[in-house]
Amino acid sequence: MEVKDYMKLPYTRLVQEMNDESGHYFYGRILELDGCQSTGDTLEELYESLNEAMEGYIEVKLENNLAIPVPESVNNYSGKFVVRLPKSLHQRLAIEADKEGVSLNQLALYKLAL
Repeated sequence: MEVKDYMKLPYTRLVQEMNDESGHYFYGRILELDGCQSTGDTLEELYESLNEAMEGYIEVKLENNLAIPVPESVNNYSGKFVVRLPKSLHQRLAIEADKEGVSLNQLALYKLAL
């Protein structure tokens, strides 16, 4: 595959709005491509610079005959996994869920999404 072929793949773009000592800007990265990241003052600038970073990342990998991860389909995941935890933590979470009026599953989903 060539750079243009990789650029058409549905890579996962993670975007965050930032307000820190540097000011206000947007930070983004490509989840599947370790180290592929960029910033921009606007969302449009971020997407443009992130695409440029992605092109450069892929070009370097191709030039050096290194593997380039491809995005995985959401269909490869069931949406379920089992977590074992101490009984005391299970108790605390169950009590918190009850106080919030939500299921333990909903509370866990909320906490994982933070």
